[in-house]
Amino acid sequence: MTGAEALVAGLHAHGVDRVFCVAGESYLALLDALYGIAAIDVVTCRHEGSAGFMAIADAKLTGRAGVCLVHRGPGATNASIAVHAAAQDATPLVLLVGHVETRQIGRDAFQELDCVRMFSGLAKAVWVVHDPADAPELLARAFRAAESGTPGPAVLALPEDVLARSGAAAALAPAPEEPLAPAQPAVERILALLAEARRPLLLAGGRLASRDGRDALLACSERHSLPVATSNKHQDVFDNRHAHYAGHLHNTTRPRQLETFDRADLVLAVGTRLDEVTTRGGRFPRAPVPDQPLVHVYPDPGRLGAVHRPTLALACDPVELVRALARRPPARLHPERLAWIEELHAIETRNAQWDGAWADDGVVVGDVVATLERLTQGEAVVIVDSGTFTSWVYRYFRFARSGTLLGISSSAMGFGVPAAVASALRVRDVPTVAVVGDGGFLMNGGELATAVARRLPLVVVVSNNGSYGTIRLHQERAYPGRCIATDLVNPDFALLAEAYGAGGETVSAREELEPVLAAALGSGGPVVVDVATSLSWVTPYERIETVSEPIEALDGRR
Repeated sequence: MTGAEALVAGLHAHGVDRVFCVAGESYLALLDALYGIAAIDVVTCRHEGSAGFMAIADAKLTGRAGVCLVHRGPGATNASIAVHAAAQDATPLVLLVGHVETRQIGRDAFQELDCVRMFSGLAKAVWVVHDPADAPELLARAFRAAESGTPGPAVLALPEDVLARSGAAAALAPAPEEPLAPAQPAVERILALLAEARRPLLLAGGRLASRDGRDALLACSERHSLPVATSNKHQDVFDNRHAHYAGHLHNTTRPRQLETFDRADLVLAVGTRLDEVTTRGGRFPRAPVPDQPLVHVYPDPGRLGAVHRPTLALACDPVELVRALARRPPARLHPERLAWIEELHAIETRNAQWDGAWADDGVVVGDVVATLERLTQGEAVVIVDSGTFTSWVYRYFRFARSGTLLGISSSAMGFGVPAAVASALRVRDVPTVAVVGDGGFLMNGGELATAVARRLPLVVVVSNNGSYGTIRLHQERAYPGRCIATDLVNPDFALLAEAYGAGGETVSAREELEPVLAAALGSGGPVVVDVATSLSWVTPYERIETVSEPIEALDGRR
């Protein structure tokens, strides 16, 4: 086999059924090898950054490493945003980069890029394949690096001549690996802590996002009467309508809710790294020494105790841990436990009730989100790009058991439309809806062409407030009345969508929302809904014109 043929055989052996790419002459042999294997769908993208975002979204949906193929130099640098995002998000990504011929390496060849130097600070591992015989081994190592421990990106640079040369070894399938079960004494200790706790809280992270993980989490919560809060951008791992749902920890979680969480007398952090946003910068659980006993369960021992000092640190498969707990009989509950569960859920339920609101400068995003939630009943893949509008989604969209939230921890703009393409390719039993800002849409909105080419049933809702809203809000706080570089002049997004061959709709009043969104969801094809949204009411908790007022006072006047 050639090096390219060995790599494609290796992708197939690792269960890869879809790759995302922007074609480049540096890896023509690899593209040719992919031509001969129908089992791998090659998705032609319009920008390497969005191809990488698609691979990240696909990884989140499958639980396996997403794969992205890019050209050397410009292609690799464009794709670096996805490498950074995958690292910050703990999402497995394998980036295959075409490279100059081996004899040209280090000679400042056309579009040459030293991938090892470029990506060594971003990726978990970077390799250059110098011999086709090494291709299967290095590909297997890349997948292992991407998917093991704390998941993340791995990069493989592929010199053009190595891809074309023969002499490659046979493909290597991934080594069989059993999930790392928790040690029995550790399970017993957790059960003892639960027996003593009056107000425990289970903080569930993204490593429980699989269907098995969600089912095991639900069984554990119900078995031991455990309220469940979710980590940043993983609101969907637990049914938001369930009586045990306690809320979502993210960058706008309310102080009152955090103060209630503070009263917990035991925190089980399962499947979360306890990252900065989830913990609100070490606010909850408190860092470095939590205010209550902390059990931290994560597969990577390097993450345990890195910031928070746990009472018990357990390096194992989080799904196996909640499954083991669900199999054990519950201890006798303290009478305060049920009241604690009811209190937490009541706070979250009140928080999620949208009563409607008017603004003089556009539709309030809360109306958009509440309408989507009502039309889908929480059964949808909802993708959030980056922007202040995401706080409305977190507050007013209640995810059902079949619902999925896709977002990235780095909050990189431009994720929304590419992720919607990846979702619509993978998921057909529930609708795919991307909620993006006008700024983020124009970063990677060109992937509408990919959606049209594939005739994908997705809806893109654009919150069009004519501003980089997040930065504008920060400017108003720090330099009131001195805003610069945040005003946007936008095209007509509905007409732009039609130019691509997609459907385009415009909403300028709240009464238009339901019929337009209902028609878009039922259209069966890519549709962009351009909503003229309020800039003044920038989040559920702050308005631009009253940004200096206490947030809680504003919330109380809603």
